[in-house]
Amino acid sequence: MAADSLAWVTPTHLAATRTGLAHAAAQGHLSKALPSSTSGTPKTTKTLWSAKPALAVSLLTSAVAVGGRRTRRRLRAVHSEPGRIVASPQETYEAWVQKARNLQEEPWSKTFYAAYVGGCFVGMAGLLSLVVGGNITANPTVRNLLFAALFPVNLLLVLQTGAQLFTGNAAIMAIGAFEGQVTLKSLLRNWGLSFLGNLLGCLTLSAVAQYTGMLTGGAASMAIEAVLSRCSSSFGQTLVKGVMCNWLLCAAIWLSTMAKGLSGKMVGIWFPISMFVGIGFEHSITNIFLLSSGLSAGAPATAAEVIMKNLVPATIGNALAGALIVGAGMSYAFGRLGRAKKSLRLTFPSRRGLEEGALVTQ
Repeated sequence: MAADSLAWVTPTHLAATRTGLAHAAAQGHLSKALPSSTSGTPKTTKTLWSAKPALAVSLLTSAVAVGGRRTRRRLRAVHSEPGRIVASPQETYEAWVQKARNLQEEPWSKTFYAAYVGGCFVGMAGLLSLVVGGNITANPTVRNLLFAALFPVNLLLVLQTGAQLFTGNAAIMAIGAFEGQVTLKSLLRNWGLSFLGNLLGCLTLSAVAQYTGMLTGGAASMAIEAVLSRCSSSFGQTLVKGVMCNWLLCAAIWLSTMAKGLSGKMVGIWFPISMFVGIGFEHSITNIFLLSSGLSAGAPATAAEVIMKNLVPATIGNALAGALIVGAGMSYAFGRLGRAKKSLRLTFPSRRGLEEGALVTQ
């Protein structure tokens, strides 16, 4: 009967039992539970089973439970790391710092090309939203909903192909600067090249849409409506909308960086981008495509009005959000700004300083 009742005990259980008994002995419980002989030594296991079988079973069960828990904890510690589907916020921040270093070392031609491709992807997603949303219905609410659902594909294409967006680089390069890993010259060069590349990419897609006859019917009317609505706000209102927009866009890039699989990256991208599109915030790069397409379709506005009333304040707002809200905010939460014990003066490294590990104050 005893053998049958212990048939479930495997070598793994025995190993766990030894671990549990050792733990119990270390805690002083075993010596209290086992009666001692006159010589002061514990009785043998056989004597224990014959004298107090209930106590022995209880001890064995407890030992297996304790040892099993400790074994499971060790196994979880060993196997949990490879199974993670997202990185930690600190790991994500460090990945952005490394990305800033990589962008600084990139030749200007590669930065410009990556930004040009990024602008083309934004234009493609914008054209998709105009053609589908504009030709399905004239209801502005439904059009806006379709735009919000379709447009996030642009950021997925940008991030997964290595293309670049000015609005994302505004935050990443600022983080590199706050961490003392990027020079001010490199930051400004990257911002300028990425904006110029995005600009030309969006204008290329706008010209393609016009040449191929896609900006007709509902797509053309939706592009014209975009010009009228986006140029109707004041300078300050558009600037604030630009700040809020890039805050959400950088959150999408952050979530995409955290995710280790493509499905997680898609989810992380889709919701923040849909939010800023649905709310009506201002993304300068998207607006370059939409507004140029609206002008090509016959919107009653001039290029100068579009630039001054929308593109300038939206670009300033996007840059402020990237550099201050996201860049400085993340550095305070996870990096150098948060570790400063005294008031920290903003410093940028020189090229020589990066090689020598020294900082120069600008």
